[in-house]
Amino acid sequence: MSPTVVITGGSKGIGWELVKVFAKNGYKVISGSRSVREDVPTDISKNIKQLVIDVKNREDHLKLVKAAVDWNGTLDCYINNAGFSEWRSLPDIDNNFISEIFETNLFGYFWGAQAAETVLKEGGSIVNISSLAAKRGTPNNSAYSATKFGVTGLTQSLSKELGPKGIRVNAVCPVLVETPGLLDALGSKYSPANSDTNKFLANFAVSQTALGRLPTVNEVAQLCLFLASNNASGITGQSINVDCGVLPN
Repeated sequence: MSPTVVITGGSKGIGWELVKVFAKNGYKVISGSRSVREDVPTDISKNIKQLVIDVKNREDHLKLVKAAVDWNGTLDCYINNAGFSEWRSLPDIDNNFISEIFETNLFGYFWGAQAAETVLKEGGSIVNISSLAAKRGTPNNSAYSATKFGVTGLTQSLSKELGPKGIRVNAVCPVLVETPGLLDALGSKYSPANSDTNKFLANFAVSQTALGRLPTVNEVAQLCLFLASNNASGITGQSINVDCGVLPN
């Protein structure tokens, strides 16, 4: 039987790459997002089901899990990916912003893990897409960074809680990956790009990384594929950087 994975935020950016990579590697993929893709490649379309959901809603995560079990009889991996980045200075953070970013980037991960735990069996795993912002703070990024530091705590705690059941929990921490969401966020007046996104990313790659480049969405997805597999059976509770050497540890 083919393994089954649920991926939240699967309609764009890193999430869409995750959907394609897992589907190409034989997984049955349940993609949950606020919109669906119309341009699904025909060679993998049979392995993909798309559901419209809102990760802030606990019940929607249960719907994703049920869809996976109804379709393929099992759930092997749940990937909490849906989230957003937005730089904003401390005086400009209001109730609406703080609620939106925490409910999406952190609370949604709780609901995803909670729903997945009800059906995951020994050997199953949860992968949380986090960020290098989970390991260091930067100006005008306090809210986003706080949510990602929270994902680290969630990952470590759940690895201990679910480990006795044979369920592994890990996080993946990319640095700046060029996606539509990141490019939109860098357009903010609060972001470090200073109205020149291309120049900022080029300078960051040269001055901050060891490899002189930024990671790709495929490199993030390939690590997730590994963490979901039995080849990673001894890895849990980790937050692994995909950063081309920005923050060696």
